[in-house]
Amino acid sequence: MDALTIGVPLSLVALTTILGALSVRGLVRFVRQRALAQLMWGGGLGFAALATGVELVVYLGVVNGLLLQVYVFLSAAIVGVLSLGSTHVIRSERFRTGYSGYILAACSLVGGLTFTTPLSSTMVVQGVISGNPPVDLIVVSCLVTIPATFVLLGAVVVALRRSFRWRTLMMGIGACVLAGGGALYIASFPVALYYSEFIGIIFIFVGLVSLPHIASAASPVGRPIGKGV
Repeated sequence: MDALTIGVPLSLVALTTILGALSVRGLVRFVRQRALAQLMWGGGLGFAALATGVELVVYLGVVNGLLLQVYVFLSAAIVGVLSLGSTHVIRSERFRTGYSGYILAACSLVGGLTFTTPLSSTMVVQGVISGNPPVDLIVVSCLVTIPATFVLLGAVVVALRRSFRWRTLMMGIGACVLAGGGALYIASFPVALYYSEFIGIIFIFVGLVSLPHIASAASPVGRPIGKGV
């Protein structure tokens, strides 16, 4: 058994564990603070943990149509849910309401089409989900990934213009990297999702857990933004 064979499952276990812990952290903060943004961040990271969990199971040799359907759906839903958390940086109730309704409807459409479309095990090559989903799934998934990526980028720019905070920047970069990977996977560049998960998680982890007391002290004006993001 070579280093690659051992390293891939170990890295997937680590990614799934870290994402799961960050998801739980966000959900706990939602319960304590009643901040909807934390619910969305926690939910989006939970979807990412499920995606890496599916990657691990498939790499270990368990491949079936349902697992592939779940993975394709999560590839789009991750960025959609994360972008819902970022809308709280944009102080427009009308925009949040309209965009949330759109993303939920688009994700429902993606889910309905994904779970009614048979997917072949030929999508998996040497344990890696590298095949392209059907064209209709690619088109529908873009209804989620493209606007969600723009919203994530826009929210980061708005937050940083109001108050520069390293935590906000790191979380924003991490979310955008995850979003870009999901979009590229849907657009037939599947290996991008694997790399983006690793890089994006590092940024999000740093943004969520590094030096929070310094970040809070440095910018009291931006405090409500930090709570939302």
